[in-house]
Amino acid sequence: MVRFGTHGVEIEDDASAAREEARVRREFWPKCRRFAARLPFAEDLVAAYFCAFDRNTPRRVQVALLGALAYFVLPFDFVPDMLPLIGFTDDAAVLAAAIRLVSVHIRPQHREAACRVLARAAAPGYGEPGVEEREFGPSF
Repeated sequence: MVRFGTHGVEIEDDASAAREEARVRREFWPKCRRFAARLPFAEDLVAAYFCAFDRNTPRRVQVALLGALAYFVLPFDFVPDMLPLIGFTDDAAVLAAAIRLVSVHIRPQHREAACRVLARAAAPGYGEPGVEEREFGPSF
């Protein structure tokens, strides 16, 4: 079971995990594209995404990261994302806590893929479905 905040990011069983996974896959890239340039934790965020969807990542790690990533994509946060300077502090705290718990599983190839994606963030096609497969390769 994973619970973050009071906004419904609860992954208690396989069905909940599947719903959160689908939400993260659908909503992560568009939100990341809108805010990546302003997020000091963007590399960690994208590396966590790649780790969460890596087939070689243990399921318990995937669930923890999906909970943190789901909190990032939620439209309503404890601290609204649009507030200047403090809007993403709650997202950063949730992500930092999840990464601290599972940091050994975020491998160099996850970070390298994150760096490649962020370097091309303004390029056409960024944020489209399938970007993770193009960036990270066939292990997904």
